[in-house]
Amino acid sequence: MNTLLAKLEHALSDVVLGQPKVIADLVTAFLARGHVLLEGVPGVAKTLAARTLAQALGVASARIQFTPDLMPSDVLGTSVFRPVEGRFELVKGPIFTDVLVADEINRTPPKTQAALLEAMEERQVSLEGKPHPLPAHFFVVATQNPLELEGTYPLPEAQLDRFLMRVRVGYPDAAAERTMLGRFHERGGGPIQLARVLTEAQLTELQATAGRVRCDGTVLDYALAVVRATRDEARLKLGASPRAAQAVIAAAKARAALLGGDYVTPDHVKAIVPSVLNHRVVVKAEVDLEGTTADDVLAQLLERVPVPR
Repeated sequence: MNTLLAKLEHALSDVVLGQPKVIADLVTAFLARGHVLLEGVPGVAKTLAARTLAQALGVASARIQFTPDLMPSDVLGTSVFRPVEGRFELVKGPIFTDVLVADEINRTPPKTQAALLEAMEERQVSLEGKPHPLPAHFFVVATQNPLELEGTYPLPEAQLDRFLMRVRVGYPDAAAERTMLGRFHERGGGPIQLARVLTEAQLTELQATAGRVRCDGTVLDYALAVVRATRDEARLKLGASPRAAQAVIAAAKARAALLGGDYVTPDHVKAIVPSVLNHRVVVKAEVDLEGTTADDVLAQLLERVPVPR
């Protein structure tokens, strides 16, 4: 593994205990210049993981608590009249940051959810008819509770598709939770602070390195076969799009870079497919009622699609 990335993963793992897959997916998405939706019940360190990543990267961060009364201007910004100067001044919103933590994103109406679409896709915000570029390392980490339905607004497919990965955050194992409890007691319940691990130049170079990872034609064919298999799957109402195939390759290249490789293997593809595709496919209603999830279908597809040698 790249020394700098190993240092970053170690720093995150020392704070976010018992969640190695969550950490790997977060770092993978950042390297791939994608965005992440963390999904899990309250109290499993979703927000902590996002905040810790921002601290380790040493970049600016902002947290928005999404609520039913949140307006697009609360996210993007607005023009404010300055009576002394007799003019309007553009006041930028919290979206103008490097790491944006969108907490409980499904608690705000679609109009406000949609305010993130342009930012996540084009890394710019249009205000007063003019485009305003976002910081070079702009990265959205959104969270949501999958169980609570009252007072929520499910994210539409167009919004979900802007996330490179949807990462399931479960409970840590017993040993990790015991360590977590001991550390909480020792610091008297105070917040956790993490020192910066990487410099700005190192961040830029790591992302560039991930983009340069080689991918053989046979691996491209394999990734495409997996994506196209979702469109022929009888249990799915909606299969993955061509953009999903591009997301698979981008994430696989980033995962290869994270593990210290300079080329993508089928194993890299298999490792990231669940998180990259589970929000881009839709299970049929009758299949959902039987308890079969998108993750179940994808796992079976990966077993079925031939892996190139």
